[in-house]
Amino acid sequence: MATTNEYIEYVCEQIQGVGEIRYQKMFGEYMVYVNQKPVIIVCDNVPFVKMLDCIKEKMQDAETGYPYKGAKEHYVLDIDNSEFCKDVVCEIEKVTPIPKKKK
Repeated sequence: MATTNEYIEYVCEQIQGVGEIRYQKMFGEYMVYVNQKPVIIVCDNVPFVKMLDCIKEKMQDAETGYPYKGAKEHYVLDIDNSEFCKDVVCEIEKVTPIPKKKK
């Protein structure tokens, strides 16, 4: 089951106010960018964030999973808790570099 347009719009609404938000379809699923930095991958209507040290304490009780076959384990983000999501996304955005342009 692929992520629906309605769900990806909901994810973006829940983190509104943390910076410039956009999403891009990738391999049938979505990547959510904040300030041009990839912060959330959404697969099968489930939002995932990388297991980074900066959010380890905040996400200690979070479910984990694999966004797609062959991926590293990620935290599952409780997207219904908007304030918590904004806090987590802000921490991730601080340590995530802007991807380099492909030539």
